[in-house]
Amino acid sequence: MKTVNEIRQEFFDYFEGKGHKVVPSAPVVPSDDPTLLFINAGMNQFKNIFLGTENPKVPRIVDTQKCIRVGGKHNDLEDVGLDTYHHTFFEMLGNWSFGDYYKKEAIEWAWELLTEVWGLEKERLWATVHDSDDEARKLWPEVTELPAERVLQFGDKDNFWEMGNTGPCGPCSEIHYFIGEDVKGQSADKINSGDDEYIEIWNLVFIQYFRDSTGKLNELPQKHVDTGMGLERLTAIVQGKSSNYDTDIFSPIIKEIEIISGKKYEGKNQSAFRVIADHIRSLSFSIADGVMPSNEGRGYVVRRLLRRAAKFGRNLGLDSPFIHNLVTPLTDLMGDIFPELRDRKEHIERVIKAEEESFGETIDRGMELFDQLTVKMKKNSSKLISGQDAFKLYDTYGFPIDLTSLMARESGLTVDLDGFDKAMTEQKERSRRKKKFTADNLVPDGVEIKQEPTLFLGYERLEANSEITQIIFHSGKDIRLLLKETPYYAESGGQVGDIGIISAKGLNIRIDDTQKIGGLHYVHIGEVLEGEPKEHMKVKAEVNSDWRKNILPNHTATHLMHAALRSEFGDHVEQKGSLVAPDRLRFDYHHFEKPTVEQLKNIESVVNDKIRENIELKTTLTTLENAKKSGAMALFGEKYGDEVRMVEIADFSKELCGGTHVDRTGDIGVFLITHESAISSGVRRIEAVTGEGALKQIQENRSVLSELENQLSVKSEQLPERFKSLAESNKELERKLKKSKPSDTLDIDSWIDPNNKIGDVTLVTRRIEASSLDELKGVADRLREKLKSGVGVLASVIEQKAYIVVIVTEDIIKSEGISAKKMITELVEVMGGGGGGNDRIATAGGGKPELIDEALSQSDSIILKLTK
Repeated sequence: MKTVNEIRQEFFDYFEGKGHKVVPSAPVVPSDDPTLLFINAGMNQFKNIFLGTENPKVPRIVDTQKCIRVGGKHNDLEDVGLDTYHHTFFEMLGNWSFGDYYKKEAIEWAWELLTEVWGLEKERLWATVHDSDDEARKLWPEVTELPAERVLQFGDKDNFWEMGNTGPCGPCSEIHYFIGEDVKGQSADKINSGDDEYIEIWNLVFIQYFRDSTGKLNELPQKHVDTGMGLERLTAIVQGKSSNYDTDIFSPIIKEIEIISGKKYEGKNQSAFRVIADHIRSLSFSIADGVMPSNEGRGYVVRRLLRRAAKFGRNLGLDSPFIHNLVTPLTDLMGDIFPELRDRKEHIERVIKAEEESFGETIDRGMELFDQLTVKMKKNSSKLISGQDAFKLYDTYGFPIDLTSLMARESGLTVDLDGFDKAMTEQKERSRRKKKFTADNLVPDGVEIKQEPTLFLGYERLEANSEITQIIFHSGKDIRLLLKETPYYAESGGQVGDIGIISAKGLNIRIDDTQKIGGLHYVHIGEVLEGEPKEHMKVKAEVNSDWRKNILPNHTATHLMHAALRSEFGDHVEQKGSLVAPDRLRFDYHHFEKPTVEQLKNIESVVNDKIRENIELKTTLTTLENAKKSGAMALFGEKYGDEVRMVEIADFSKELCGGTHVDRTGDIGVFLITHESAISSGVRRIEAVTGEGALKQIQENRSVLSELENQLSVKSEQLPERFKSLAESNKELERKLKKSKPSDTLDIDSWIDPNNKIGDVTLVTRRIEASSLDELKGVADRLREKLKSGVGVLASVIEQKAYIVVIVTEDIIKSEGISAKKMITELVEVMGGGGGGNDRIATAGGGKPELIDEALSQSDSIILKLTK
């Protein structure tokens, strides 16, 4: 039986023999298409060739493309695990012709490869063509052995490919394969009907038109071929398997899950095995290509997949992190064709394990809440989980909505998705209201920005003569205005907006912030101190020079720190946010674990080394394409124009940046990390200071050390050991204090009155002070020892809830038939709440505190009721 690696290689070899060049797969993360979360088809990396904006280097190409389909138009997530052929990650084999061969060769070669190289049975093959494509319809029986009656015609829905509403497009010819038992009973009506026995295995797309904005199809001067064949489905057919998961693509992973879980891949367990085996592929390849788990964009897709896999792991009894252990069998299988798996294997494992551990802290509590919801709903005969409850699972316990929906379906319930969306929108609105002025709320309703874009002069100068072109808000002293040209830097890329003064004769405006609208207009926000500003007034704009002077070193230090972080931790480090202010800098970045003290020292040292080298910064204006080709880092989600500003610090750092910087790294002075923390799962934050701020921090630290030396009478180098000793002493005192409880001093002997009998049973009832149910039970055990024979009922209010403990001695259980479990059941009827236990001891909690005395007073009548 051919292995999947042999099948893939035979595909390459066949088309290499036809003059094709083998090219590597593009990353699953699109480099230049912000509309796409992940590469989801083989053609994505060749999109610009089809659009005519890029010339092909060779006319014939063959490849296998890594694809992920989760979310959006192409979303296979909900089907994964339920059937045998849907996947979130798959390989798309493809051969391509850019203005070279066309339909005849594509059809002929596809038939030859399928039937002669892989030996697919000819009588099981079918082809479909577009109902307008007579050329392809005639070619199939002419250049292959496929009978004309097995070439079927369909409309646009099934056999016409388009890139978008406009652009390159054309008819396609799909190849289908019958996998059923009754070969002679095949029917043309079953093709494209959704019948599981007729599987589409290869799509040959003939790009011959360009659809313009009017919808008209225009013939292209050069025609292209774009084919795509899913390796997973092909392998199942070649290997004679009825399920993709039974092929050697998945079997090594499934075997590892069997070993880890101790369960077999059979029966009701199969769905969980399939989901986990599928998801580890998407997780590993996306993380290898730079994606980190987060709460937005691609990172949220990764987080959803991982948490979905973790939930299915619970179905197999896997409560501890296990998914990371599956990276090894995947790498063993696919690491040769995709070397990024081998190169980043340890990184992938660490990211997955850290995320598993993080989610593991909340998943059990979330599932407990879900179980409580289902119990409540069944009592109320309801089958709809409210949007608010679903949102609580998402917001508090990190349950993606699709995971909640999945669990709901398993319990025969549904989720109010509209209610969930409403709760999500309301949260975003609350967050938005907390924010300061942004581009969304700078301009009042009804005000239109009519001016030309602001000309920014702030790279060269800090003051300029200008003109007020528009006052977009003026109420009392508060004002927001636009200038024709300005030296004020508007907040962008983490750097805060400039402050300063705008003045004219009889006019003085203090500027407290500068923001940007649409990347084009600089809004100066401030307070009128003197005069009456008017549009078209000539003014002088002056930036506060100390403000800007202190920002420059912090921004350049941010670039140095970013490069140092990637050097220390790896290329997966990606900026997730930053603040560049006059007094400090802050940098948020993707990383899966807390840096050690030694690692932070290394980062600090590397940055300071670059500062001492006094490197001159180089700033270049270039195209976005050229900047990327040169290796410049662009921030994901940041919008760039055709022309970009590239800031280089020798061969150490190269980033696209519109901010302001020092001339040489030596101008920074010194760099000092002040704080490191986690701000969300997979995202960490470093805060630092430079120059005068760093000097001030060092002086403050020295003052604190001096004070501690005086207070503790030790030298600074002895402080760690002294604090360790104090901490241990404190822990010992706390331990002794915990052992000492108010109940320790109770005089239990005085509670026992031999004359207080209910029939032949001595009864002790008492309300006491206790900090926990365990403490209350401890007192009850001591009472049993003192009582020797009888019944004890103790109660307490703990955290505003009533708790009660009943103990019954062995002789009373036997002679009178009274049990603690029966007693507690009766007491709960009085006090409320719920409880349980055994014959000797039982507890109840959650009742109403005001009914404790009533419950205690009814203990005697309950004993009489229960006595044999």
